[in-house]
Amino acid sequence: MNPKPTSAAPSSPSNLARPTPAPKISFVSLGCPKALVDSERIIGRLRAEGYELAKTHQNAAAVIVNTCGFLDSAKAESLAAIGAAAAENGKVIVTGCMGAEPEAILEKFPKLRWISGPQDFNSVMRAVHEAASPPHDPFLDLLPPQGIKLTPRHYAYLKISEGCNNRCTFCIIPKLRGDLVSRNAADVLRDAEKLVAAGVKELLIISQDTSAYGVDLKYAESSFRERPVRAKFFDLARELGQLGVWVRLHYVYPYPHVDEVIELMAEGKILPYLDIPFQHASPKILRAMKRPGDYEKMLERISKWRTVCPELTLRSTFIVGFPGETDEDFKLLLDWLQDAKIDRAGAFKYEPVAGAAANDLGLSPVAPEVSEIRYKRFMEHCQKISARKLKEKIGKRFAVIVDHGGTRSGVGRTTGDAPEIDGKVHIVSRRPLRQGDIVTVKIARAGAYDLHGTAI
Repeated sequence: MNPKPTSAAPSSPSNLARPTPAPKISFVSLGCPKALVDSERIIGRLRAEGYELAKTHQNAAAVIVNTCGFLDSAKAESLAAIGAAAAENGKVIVTGCMGAEPEAILEKFPKLRWISGPQDFNSVMRAVHEAASPPHDPFLDLLPPQGIKLTPRHYAYLKISEGCNNRCTFCIIPKLRGDLVSRNAADVLRDAEKLVAAGVKELLIISQDTSAYGVDLKYAESSFRERPVRAKFFDLARELGQLGVWVRLHYVYPYPHVDEVIELMAEGKILPYLDIPFQHASPKILRAMKRPGDYEKMLERISKWRTVCPELTLRSTFIVGFPGETDEDFKLLLDWLQDAKIDRAGAFKYEPVAGAAANDLGLSPVAPEVSEIRYKRFMEHCQKISARKLKEKIGKRFAVIVDHGGTRSGVGRTTGDAPEIDGKVHIVSRRPLRQGDIVTVKIARAGAYDLHGTAI
């Protein structure tokens, strides 16, 4: 039987209703890895609701600027980014640490309508909705299970807590981000699993005070893989170490229980790497900073750590020119660095951050030109220590994760190098190297910060 004719034309791409173009949002992310994770979360929400990211401010429905407000130099960078966005686009949404103290922003940009502090994701999304309604279409919008990442595919930052209970006199982070708020262990581990399933080879564990993880939860248990896991630094590190990827610990305050985690490093469960912001070595300056002040005991602990785990790499940051710092205090710092043999060291010149308790200690400020001299001496001193330690690696073999691949060469990092902040390994290879590969490299020569070798 022949089909009856119909007046309806067959469907085709030409007569189907075209979807409304998705609004585009321009995004600027400033500050530390913790802020980067916040940016990833906001962008994840944007993509889940169907928004697209714009390449320029000019053609965007709105511009989001995730600011940093820790130091005056960071605030200046944030204000410059806001100014650039405001000059090209009238709809600027400001969030992040500097947004927690909006007066400085409004003083320079009084017509801004949207300002929120860090982690205030709902406020940011309300502002986006006001600027451009979401085009959400569940048949078209796609969001990967691990969320949106702003890092390369092979590594990711994993935030385990917000805020900080410490009251270091040079820092205003607790004012900006509040006291410690830990995530339960099961949520952290499920996020880690999703990242690993998506191809991540290295997890960089971050927070404001990583080793304080779980204190606010009283180490409460949560269920992961049908078994209880405590919200405790050691327990979380042990569980992460079973996922089969590199696990790197950042921002670790040197509490006594950190010693337990060195055992996991020695067993190869997590990377033999500790990022501890010691800040100084002079007991007088450390007391003024409200930091642990027994530098001799710290040297003893470092020595024990290296006995338990000889492969341990220590990274740290220090402040030079803190109020009241004398030539004697600075010399003590250099001597301590020589004894501690910190593998990766960086320094900041002290800045009197508005609202920091250090401004009211009544200590004599260090002249800017003196701070500059001390900063240069510090970096030269640490460069020599680094060069000596790297020279000891010549002729040895190391696992290296490839950050930039190539047909006959690549650039990567050892277990002792975090991305963006530590050294690199320049690799020559007889076979192609792909980003995310972990290869064995024999070191042929060393510089002050970088290594050179051949993949074997």
